[in-house]
Amino acid sequence: MIIFGTKGYLHQLAILTLVCGSCGNPAAHTLRKRVTKFTLFFVPLFPVSTKYGTQCTFCGAEQKLTAEQSDQLLAQQAAGQGMPGLQPGRAGGKDAQGYGQGGQGGQGYGQPPANPYQR
Repeated sequence: MIIFGTKGYLHQLAILTLVCGSCGNPAAHTLRKRVTKFTLFFVPLFPVSTKYGTQCTFCGAEQKLTAEQSDQLLAQQAAGQGMPGLQPGRAGGKDAQGYGQGGQGGQGYGQPPANPYQR
């Protein structure tokens, strides 16, 4: 009697900050790789299929990706580009922290505006 079958393995590749296509929130997404392997006598021998996907940690929505899209996301994370699709720094006249570009208080770029109640 020969015992054979398949077994799935789930690998977490990265945690990325992306804008969710379902809920629209900028949230952490887990980039996952699911590998299904053929087993013989409960020993995994070779991969049968490989699938990639992301899952939003805010709403739980999952999105399937291709291997190329997964590689692009990993390369963007390695380059430190932040959220794809959004430009850090000068979005809407504000810097990455959401502060104005130094107009009030003369504190320079990237600083919060001066607090009028602070001495």
